This record gives sequence, structure tokens and C-alpha cells, in this order.
Amino acid sequence: MAQGSNGRATLADVARRAGVSHATASRALNGSTRNVRPDLRQRVLAAAGELGYVVNSAAQAVARGRGEHIALLVNGINDDYFSPVASGVLHAAEADDRMVTMISSRNSPEQATRVVASLRAQRPRAIILAGGRSVTAGAWDARLVDELTLYQNEGGRVVAISEEGLPFDTVAVGNRAAGADLAAQLADLGYRDFTVLAGPAQARTAHDRVAGFREALAERGIEVGEDRVIHCGFDRDGGYAAAGECLRRRAPTRLLFAISDAVAVGAIARLREAGMDLPGEMAVAGIDDVPALRDVSPALTTVRLPWPEAGRAALDLVAEPDDTGPRVVRLRGHVVLRESTPALGRL
Repeated sequence: MAQGSNGRATLADVARRAGVSHATASRALNGSTRNVRPDLRQRVLAAAGELGYVVNSAAQAVARGRGEHIALLVNGINDDYFSPVASGVLHAAEADDRMVTMISSRNSPEQATRVVASLRAQRPRAIILAGGRSVTAGAWDARLVDELTLYQNEGGRVVAISEEGLPFDTVAVGNRAAGADLAAQLADLGYRDFTVLAGPAQARTAHDRVAGFREALAERGIEVGEDRVIHCGFDRDGGYAAAGECLRRRAPTRLLFAISDAVAVGAIARLREAGMDLPGEMAVAGIDDVPALRDVSPALTTVRLPWPEAGRAALDLVAEPDDTGPRVVRLRGHVVLRESTPALGRL
């Protein structure tokens, strides 16, 4: 039997071998929602196997109305915070043999809205939104939610790995709880004088971590005033600059709480540059427990957030749709005490 000009079997070859029309062969192989009699489907599948025919995945997407791949929308590909978030999703997807396309919104709700509009035309199975929100939602934030809602109404799935409050299934990693749990254990170690390297002022993730930290200390009678809160970038350079500002202010500080491990690493570099003994003169703690930063010296006290579990939970929400309303899976990290914050009585 003649095959395609490149030697590969074509859909027409399969149809001829099975003795069915081209349309029936296409529906049987591409998973169309239009019915194909079971005996005809089996004949088509057998013919495809005999000829070594490879199904066109793009054709499947058109026939079934939606592709099988998942779009992962993050604030930034190289972002120190969202890298572990993305890694958790990618590892879970690999275990499920799912394809994931990762796209950066460049930390812009406007760009994220454009991306989702484009994805609506490409029709992925699901969009996982892994990004922190602003403390004050603007017009573009609302338009992003509207665009995601349109996509979901068209049959797609939307899952957010974020803070609670979005009208979609959400995996909520407890940022406020992370700050609170860390503060409680540091207070138990004897620390009383803190300066907070607080990250971007408008970032919800940073806001919640700082709020939890200050609230837990306030419950123990320890106040962290606004003069002890220094806003900065969410990365190593932000921590370096903020630690420099802390030194400039000369406020009595025994421990720097950095909003992320990356910020903490930058702070440690600046303190060392100033000739400070760590942790003898200044203790430092962060949040995230990023594997790539675990070799910093002194070993960094932090909060290990459950990113692998978050990725797994997001994929499970995609795979198990529920139309009764948005679901929330709440996950909580745990404090890991290391050399950077020794008990004050043990120095």
C-alpha cells in the first residue's frame, strides 16, 4: 500500500486499511467527542498500529476542543521566589507525564492578561497561575481575573498557587503563618531587637510574611516599629541594599529577618563586608529554604515551604474538577533552625 511521500503512514493510509472514511479515522484517533462505533474504532486503532501511524497531537487538540498541555504562568523565570514554585509544579507534572509550558508575566498584570488572552486561543488543558498579588488590586488585576474567568467558562481549568481570595481553585501556602511561626521560635531563643528586610511594599507575599512576623512578636510583647521595617527587592541585591540601610540607621538590632532566603543571602554579604561577626554580632533568618542557598555560611535559619506538595496539589486540582465552587488547599511550612540564629544564652 502506498504511504506518504516521506515514507510515513498518513491518516488516509489508516482510513484505507481500516475500510472507513477519512473523517471516521480522524475522530477515532484524535479523541473527538463525536461518537465512533466501538468496532470501527478498534479497526482504526489496529490499522494505525500495523502502519506505525503517529497521532498528531495538535490535531487532537482541535478535535477534542482542548489540548493536554498545561500553561504555568509565573511572575519571572529567574525569580528567586517563584523558581521553587515552578519547580514543584514541573516535578509533579513529570510524574504524571504531563507537558508544561512555563511563561513569564514579567511581574506585570497587564502582560499576564495578554498572555492569558493568547492562551485562550491556544486552548491548553489548564492554566496554573503561580504568582503573588499586589496588596492593592488595580484595574489590570481585575482584567486578568476577567480573562481567566472567560477561559474557565470556555472549559479550561484555572488553579492559582497564591494567596487566598481569587475566584479559582487555589493552593495557598501559608505566608502569614510562616512569618508567625518563625517569629515565635526566634523569640523563644531570646531575641528581642529585630529589623525586618521587608521586600516590595506592594507585594502580597511580602506583606503577609511581615504581618505574621510582627503579629506573633506583638503577642509576646515585642514591638517592631515602622522604623525597623526596610522595604527592598525580593532578591539578593535587595537584601544587600537593605542591610546597608540598616547599618546606616544604626538602630539597635540583634536579628535581621529577611523576607526570603535570597534577601537574607544579600544581607549576609553586606554585613560581612562591614566586618561584622555572624552570628556573634548579628543573627539572620529568612523564609523559603531554597535548596541552592543551603550552603551559605553560617547555615541559614529559615522556614521550609512545601513547594513540592504545592505543585502536586495544583496538578490534582487540575485533574479532579469540581464545579461546586472554588476550592482551597492550605499548606503550611515548618521552621528550620540553623547556625545563623543561635540561642542568645549559647553564644
